[in-house]
Amino acid sequence: MLDVRSAMRRSARFHRDLVAIRSGDRQLTYAQAWQRGLRLANALIGLGLGDGDRVAVLEDNSIEAADFYLGTAIANVVRVPLYRRNSAAAHEHMIRHTGTKVVVVSQEYAHEVAGLDQKVDGLRIIVRDASYDSWLAAHEATDPDPAVSLDDVFIIRHSAGTTGRAKGIAYTHRAWMSATRDWFYMLPPADMGDACLHVGPISHGSGYLFLPIWLAGGVNILASKFDSPTFLDTLRDQRVAYFFAVPTMVADIVARVGGQRQDLPDLKVVMVSGAPISARTAAAGHGVFGDTMYQMYGQTEAVPVTFMGPHEWFGTLDGSDPLRAAGRIMPFAELEIRDEHNRSVPTGTEGEIAIRCEGQMTGLWDEPEQTAARLRDGWVLTGDVGKLDEHGFLYVIDRVDDMIVSGGFNIWPAELEQVISALPGVTEVVVFGVPHEKWGETPLAEVILDDGAELDEQTVITECAARLGSYKKPGRVVFRTDAFPRSPVGKLQRKVIREPYWAGQDRRVGGS
Repeated sequence: MLDVRSAMRRSARFHRDLVAIRSGDRQLTYAQAWQRGLRLANALIGLGLGDGDRVAVLEDNSIEAADFYLGTAIANVVRVPLYRRNSAAAHEHMIRHTGTKVVVVSQEYAHEVAGLDQKVDGLRIIVRDASYDSWLAAHEATDPDPAVSLDDVFIIRHSAGTTGRAKGIAYTHRAWMSATRDWFYMLPPADMGDACLHVGPISHGSGYLFLPIWLAGGVNILASKFDSPTFLDTLRDQRVAYFFAVPTMVADIVARVGGQRQDLPDLKVVMVSGAPISARTAAAGHGVFGDTMYQMYGQTEAVPVTFMGPHEWFGTLDGSDPLRAAGRIMPFAELEIRDEHNRSVPTGTEGEIAIRCEGQMTGLWDEPEQTAARLRDGWVLTGDVGKLDEHGFLYVIDRVDDMIVSGGFNIWPAELEQVISALPGVTEVVVFGVPHEKWGETPLAEVILDDGAELDEQTVITECAARLGSYKKPGRVVFRTDAFPRSPVGKLQRKVIREPYWAGQDRRVGGS
């Protein structure tokens, strides 16, 4: 197996004159894109970075985002994507705990990391402003060609953890190449010139399609955001074959076209993942896009594990309900349902989903205790509750750890509870996910105030947005006067509190 850098370099050689990257009115051939990657690699090395050093990035999709993807791989330094809409404190935590030495940030987001170089010893911040292209051109386009091992860390992605702080999830070159293979194992093959449209950041779910498209000689189209009014025109004009979609995107497109079937002769795959999708949205999406809809399940820690294409997803099978499933177990993956003692349970029984695949994390970065809790004998304990049927379809029912998934973003209730509980007059607060028509689910906060205290809903929402980032604010705040229910040993019964909000739902996780 090749490492990521060597595989990308070979593709750049074989496809040098084909278009590799397109963003707005700019495009690069493979040769041009690789040359820019070489220059950035040498720039990073010139800043003192060596094998395995971490370099963070905060950006939208762009030509420059492709530079960073290529340049870090070429230099054998570790990508640490930061997430737009996170708070400055969250950025600082990700930078500190990974030991990041350099942050590259687009000018649009420079204010979000401004001053962190004064707080974190030795940190350098590189702002991609109007001088970026001339700065890049000043560096050599020679290949530094560092030795790369398949067991070197390629990327550290972040996901929420059991304490509410983001956890760094390390992927080696071996694991990333395995995930790349498995993402496309059950998809129609990518041909030279096939276009993949990325409207979500390539640091997120859509990024799993970037490398396989590059290796196939296709075109990665990098859009800075999802623009619903122009999206279908873009698919037609750019002759898009693949795109990654969270369920809210599918719902938006369905609503815009009134559920009418679209003529998209070049489209091969709508890859749906990132959050649960409701049966209603899935069926409506199939009506719009036809037999191009695919779904997979996995986590940042291990992906992909289940998969299904349109014929399974929208077909019928006695003993199964594929429309409400998250796919079937993939040939190169393992999945078990476990009880509270970490023992496998029979088919049809609910329990925690445990997964294992070649494309999974080596562990949580610098968190040995949390790694031991999440990684048991090589199996990742997902924290999701689900069940398998007799044909291997997986149904995701609930979450062990009460994680909220809103519009494809993970939100940990403890983060909001910590902010709200610090507000004057708050006695106690509980945050949990409730159904939301567009985002699948959204945080709701139930708050008990001190006698005589005054606090309004907007103050709570504004404070959470300011401290945590806009996507982590509660969608609603309910003030109550009676005590929260507790177990006989005094443990807060969060599921009892949230249950009335899910009345009539066939599962206790939201789907768009």
